[in-house]
Amino acid sequence: MKIRAVCLGAPETLPGRKTKTGINKHAVNGAVMIDAQGLLGDAICNREHHGGRDQAVYVEGSLTLDWWAKELGQELEPGFFGENLIVEGLDNCAVSVGDRFIAGDLVLEVTCARIPCATFAAKMSDPKFVKRYTEAGRPGIYCRVLAGGTVSAGMPVKYVPYAGAPITMPEMMVTFSRRLSPEDRARYLAAPIHYKLRATLESEAL
Repeated sequence: MKIRAVCLGAPETLPGRKTKTGINKHAVNGAVMIDAQGLLGDAICNREHHGGRDQAVYVEGSLTLDWWAKELGQELEPGFFGENLIVEGLDNCAVSVGDRFIAGDLVLEVTCARIPCATFAAKMSDPKFVKRYTEAGRPGIYCRVLAGGTVSAGMPVKYVPYAGAPITMPEMMVTFSRRLSPEDRARYLAAPIHYKLRATLESEAL
C-alpha cells in the first residue's frame, strides 16, 4: 500500500448553508506535517462534530473511491469526499477499529466510521445523499494519531490489523445510535473506539 494523495481544505460556505466548512479538500504537492490534531493547514470549522483527537485524520481507500466513481458515474478527484489521505489498494469495508496505518514516522489508529451529515449532503448537492451513503455501507475511516510525522503522496503505508475482536466500518455504520447487546457492547468497549462513543456505551452499561 501507499499514499495516493494528501488533501487539505480551506474554510468556505456551501450553497444553502450558513456556517463555514473545510469539507472541500484538494490534493497538495509536497510534504504535510500531521500532529495529534490532524494535518497542519487543514481547515476544521465545526469542532463540536469534526476533528479532535479521535477524528484527527480522515482516510479513504482507493478501492472504495473507485466503487463510488462507478456508482456516481464520474471521476472523483482527490479530496472529493473531504478525505485527508487516500490509501492505494485499501477497501474501507475491510477496515476495523484498532487497525493501524504506518507511513514513515506517522502512526494512525482507526477509531470510528464516518457518519454522513447535512454538510456532506450539501457538498454533494443532493439532500438524499446521506441516505444513499448510509445504504451503500462503505463509510470512510477516522483515525487518531499515535505518533506524528510528515507525509507526502507516494509514501509506502504499512497496514497492521487489530489483534482483538473486529468492529468493521460497515458494522459501526449499521449500529450507529442503536442500543447494543451486552455482548456487542463489551466487544466495542474492548476496542480503541472513539472516546465519545466509549462514553455513551459506558453510560448505557450502568
